[in-house]
Amino acid sequence: MTVFNLMKRALFVVLGLLVAWAGPALADGKVRAFVSILPQKYFVERIGGDLVDVGVLVLPGANPHMYEPSPRQMTALTKAQVYFAIGVNLEDVWLPRLADANRAMLVVRTQEGVDKIPMAEHHHDEGAEHEAAHEEHGDEGHGILDPHIWLDPVRGKTIARNTCAGLVTADPAHKAAYEANLAAFLKELDRLDASIAQRLAALPDDKRSFMVFHPSWGYFARRYGLTQVAIEAGGSEPSPRHLAEIIDHGRELGVSVVFVQPQFSRRSADVIASELDARVVPLDPLAEDWKDNLLHAADAFGQALR
Repeated sequence: MTVFNLMKRALFVVLGLLVAWAGPALADGKVRAFVSILPQKYFVERIGGDLVDVGVLVLPGANPHMYEPSPRQMTALTKAQVYFAIGVNLEDVWLPRLADANRAMLVVRTQEGVDKIPMAEHHHDEGAEHEAAHEEHGDEGHGILDPHIWLDPVRGKTIARNTCAGLVTADPAHKAAYEANLAAFLKELDRLDASIAQRLAALPDDKRSFMVFHPSWGYFARRYGLTQVAIEAGGSEPSPRHLAEIIDHGRELGVSVVFVQPQFSRRSADVIASELDARVVPLDPLAEDWKDNLLHAADAFGQALR
């Protein structure tokens, strides 16, 4: 066993001991909650209001596919009453360890009940016309399922309901408050969905494809009749051959904007944009202000595809 592994095991032993000293709630009576990514914080705070204190595992600007919690975060997690998972990759590695370090912590899987679609690969379409194949064959046999479910306001309603149920389980004394906040939030999500649909409704049928580096926007594209064209190939930078194919495809589509995610390298996107005489525009699927971010995304897609 390496020195690193010994140190990591010792850290988890210490964290496990800290659980015995950690109180079940904050001094002000708030529920101690933790989430994986920033958009979830928006959901928990809208439903929990002043009754919750929310910590976030993946900090702003960090890549969730490669993230490791800091010792300070691990200590804070030993005091959490409830952890809201959402199905991102890092949870496969860290949730079992966190649950072992804090066995009193409730783990709520907010992705349960959400209909998932396959993750886009290369320039494989995740837009409206792929719907029929998905419905016919289901999720099996289509590779990795896309974890970015929070980028669809309609699927967001299931996330919200699961979040509310978790808060009620963790803090049943405030059930009425959580359920009232949920009801108001669900109406807000309906209005958000309608607003985005209206902003994108006028786009012509031949102007509904957009290019991104990391294929985060498949659910958004599916919901609003768009087509996502991915640069990334299986989680990696594209090969020279694939890069040439993407450039040719971009010319066919008349791409004028290439969207990039701040957490990933934009090197390939810059090369493609240069060849297409297109602009590179940042668009963050992990922004904390979830509602305004989706409206911003709708406007960005609308302007790019007009």
